[in-house]
Amino acid sequence: MARLPVLALALSALLSVYATPLQYRGPASIAGSGLGVGTEGLSKRQSITTLSTAQISAFKPYTFFASTAYCQPSTTISWSCGANCDANSGFVPTASGGDGTDTQFWYVGFDPALNSVVVAHQGTDTSSIVADLTDADITMTNLDPTLFPGIDSSVEVHSGFAAAQARAAQDVLSAVETALSAHSGASVTVVGHSLGAALALLDSVFLPLHLPSSTAFKMVGYGLPRVGNQAFADYVDAHVTSLAGGTGLTHINNKEDPVPILPGMFLGFHHPSGEVHIQDSNAWDACPGQDNPSDLCSTGDVPNVLESDESNHDGPYDGVEMGC
Repeated sequence: MARLPVLALALSALLSVYATPLQYRGPASIAGSGLGVGTEGLSKRQSITTLSTAQISAFKPYTFFASTAYCQPSTTISWSCGANCDANSGFVPTASGGDGTDTQFWYVGFDPALNSVVVAHQGTDTSSIVADLTDADITMTNLDPTLFPGIDSSVEVHSGFAAAQARAAQDVLSAVETALSAHSGASVTVVGHSLGAALALLDSVFLPLHLPSSTAFKMVGYGLPRVGNQAFADYVDAHVTSLAGGTGLTHINNKEDPVPILPGMFLGFHHPSGEVHIQDSNAWDACPGQDNPSDLCSTGDVPNVLESDESNHDGPYDGVEMGC
């Protein structure tokens, strides 16, 4: 098992006390490949459903799109980034940006096979994000009303994630509008891994507020940290997860990855519904509800960072390791 950074170790005792789920919100429909699980009267464990090989394979294009976000913008705008780009060879890029330091890399374009405009955000180094997310000084903030008009003041998110999303928000929106104007009737799919998944989740709230109401949306994230408070998780479930019959949001967590259990619930952070958890056996299980405490789901399987394995964060996700 990979050793955690010094900061994570120093705070792990605190996390081990408070990482236990405080509240289970479910059962509910979860996202992904048309799955609908969670039936009233079933126990939490009984309502967990194992995905078929075909359902797992259906995520592969999104996995490669998320991995591609780690590539330099100069290669994503020309779609010449090697194996990641080759995996979705029909993709037509619209715009790319970010410097990988102050602003994470991002790109936008159209995939004809999915008939979708794809928005992808770069993640960050595993050790860095674990250290950042175990920082006891983590604060939440309201969403910027200019970017997120009409969002209730009870909704709060990680201040660092909010700032990172805001830096590229207008450029991403402009690129999505350009792509949609060229591909009438296309949906919008937002993807990302790690920090990129957090930015993608915020984009899945941001973009629908500025695009035609008829636009179909979907978000697929990998190794998603907790992004906001209970009100945020509930808003996401009502406005994102619920789309397309409950298939609007999927966040896929790999084995004992520490990132999905951070920041801790004792700090007020909560996941929306839509988790798919990859087991040590490589089975993929759909976990209904928010922060499902079953040991088949991340919150129950990884009770604290000392029982996690950083090496699981980058994958593999059905054979794909994140990175360029």
